[in-house]
Amino acid sequence: MISVKICGLTSESDVEMAIQAGADMVGFVLVEASPRHVPFEKAQALIRRAAELGAEPWVVTTLAVPWLDQLIEETPEIGAVQLHGKESPGQVASFVKRHPLVPVVKAMGIERPRDLDEAAQFEAADAFLFDAKPPRGADREGGHGRSFDWTILNGFRVNDHEDWTLSGGLTPENVAEAIRKSGAGAVDVSSGVESSPGVKDKAKVEAFIKAAKAAG
Repeated sequence: MISVKICGLTSESDVEMAIQAGADMVGFVLVEASPRHVPFEKAQALIRRAAELGAEPWVVTTLAVPWLDQLIEETPEIGAVQLHGKESPGQVASFVKRHPLVPVVKAMGIERPRDLDEAAQFEAADAFLFDAKPPRGADREGGHGRSFDWTILNGFRVNDHEDWTLSGGLTPENVAEAIRKSGAGAVDVSSGVESSPGVKDKAKVEAFIKAAKAAG
């Protein structure tokens, strides 16, 4: 069964809508450059609401966020931390050591097969998320709505497990094809189900989840 993550949620109403539509995970972005950024107290409230409704709350962030450690320590409802920056393997390992009870997902930009070679270096990561590489000069690593050649991932294994999520340019119209071509067991969408940056469209969210689940 395919797992679906609706990412970049910024309001309680969108959190409730996404979970009611069947989202397994919901993501909250803690990167100020992103139009989907949520500040500390709002992030806590949204994470707790998502957990109450039975979905797994993911924090999408970079190690540059000064209050990340505090958020994790004060918010045990966090289901996973998705590191979506330019973290080194050593930095990820250090983060995991500080927070051993929180699963860490390392996000990586993919453009060609050789980009996957880097994944094996992140031995400390619990799982991976593969996104398209950002455009040149971008102010953040993810959230650009770009896709890549999904067949690159077909049959890919890293560090003796297959736990990875496909992201980047997914929409209700192409998610089934993306799952078939990549072999993904989980998919992540943000801009592909929005009416405007940070505002999710109910019909698109429902169509995306329906298409992904059917493909799986």
